[in-house]
Amino acid sequence: MGRKVVYQTDLEGIPLFKRGKVRDIYEINGKLLIVASDRISAFDVVLPTPIPDKGKILTAISCFWFTKTTHIIQNHLITCDVDDFPHELIKFREK
Repeated sequence: MGRKVVYQTDLEGIPLFKRGKVRDIYEINGKLLIVASDRISAFDVVLPTPIPDKGKILTAISCFWFTKTTHIIQNHLITCDVDDFPHELIKFREK
């Protein structure tokens, strides 16, 4: 059985702010939720074959560096801990 890929997200009831080449951005309570997908972009084109877990890994790397450098420069990160996400997102936790 192949691993599930996240080519595109659909958080029903949460307003989609923008869908980029590899990220989907939602607006919740005046803040942005940035979801990294498994889509691949090269030469300004989204390729047809996603890479399983690419979004999870990209998010983990981003969280690491935003947290590691916060004493050097401010950034936009609020949290990477799903337990701290707004209650509107609880139903999407396992997606």
